[in-house]
Amino acid sequence: MSIRVEHLKKRFGDFVAVDDVSFEVESGSLVALLGPSGSGKSTILRILAGLEAPDEGRVLFDGVDATHVHARARAIGFVFQHYALFRHLTVEENVAFGLDVRNVPKATSRKRANELLDLVGLGGLGGRYPSQLSGGQRQRVALARALAPEPKLLLLDEPFGAVDAKVREELREWLRRLHDEVGVTSIFVTHDQDEAFSVSDRVLVIHRGRLEQLGTPSEILDEPRTEFVAGFVGEVNVFPAEIANGEARVGALHAKVGAPDGHARLVVRSYDVKLWREDAGIATVERVVTLGDRVRVHALVDGAGSLVAQFPRRSSLLKNVEPGCRVQVEVTSARAYPRAPADA
Repeated sequence: MSIRVEHLKKRFGDFVAVDDVSFEVESGSLVALLGPSGSGKSTILRILAGLEAPDEGRVLFDGVDATHVHARARAIGFVFQHYALFRHLTVEENVAFGLDVRNVPKATSRKRANELLDLVGLGGLGGRYPSQLSGGQRQRVALARALAPEPKLLLLDEPFGAVDAKVREELREWLRRLHDEVGVTSIFVTHDQDEAFSVSDRVLVIHRGRLEQLGTPSEILDEPRTEFVAGFVGEVNVFPAEIANGEARVGALHAKVGAPDGHARLVVRSYDVKLWREDAGIATVERVVTLGDRVRVHALVDGAGSLVAQFPRRSSLLKNVEPGCRVQVEVTSARAYPRAPADA
């Protein structure tokens, strides 16, 4: 199923939850709605599901206006963050529930349920109850239940938010493999950047009810169109700067940018910074933090303020870099966004 959303708007009292959002999703793709809490992601998802009605705009499925079609008639599977499994039903009965309410013959629904349990790696567990499963297993059951009626569209609202980090990482990889095998058009809501970029074909960045950018993970990371996207995605340094002749200057820090002369906000990702120990450098190291296979260096740049840089743990640039030492700093890539002179 392909999806086209045209100028969606939704208010809750005086609060604008969705503000003139338009986008398209290709049939068979896996798309992430990414943004901070309260940005409108889940409201958009609920409008797609028919659980909320937009104040303005249209939703089209395969080119047909479905804006006012009842949720039950939309051929959609919905997966909630907290599973929403029926505790009094077995795993098999939970998966078959959507088929049972459609009066599918029991033998057919149970066969379909067990096929899906095998597909999600839970074969043989159909007789258990949800309380006898781990959080990751319960989420797989929820996904199998959503897939049972063979929906044309699968919607997932923070699907891995209720499990711990290790299980969440495993579920991400599993969801991608499952999607590639099943092929159903899927949209999931998340505020986790790693989750969005590691799983999806395309990412929609939502902020304050508006679509900031739509693109592939690489496009979002490498070509952020707005200051919000640049600052929200990845670990970044943001400085008020002055641009002249293609160079941004803030204190002792200089960076080449493709932006017009004037006041700007300079955005530099932590991995787009090189630094090395040099007594005549422009910054003083404040902290060095080891994070698994990465090292984060916090430094104070003369006239510019705090800067964070990240390196592979065994990078030769880290030789003798320690708190209190002076370092030279080179910005390998940066972006600049216009600002008013009074902005700091």
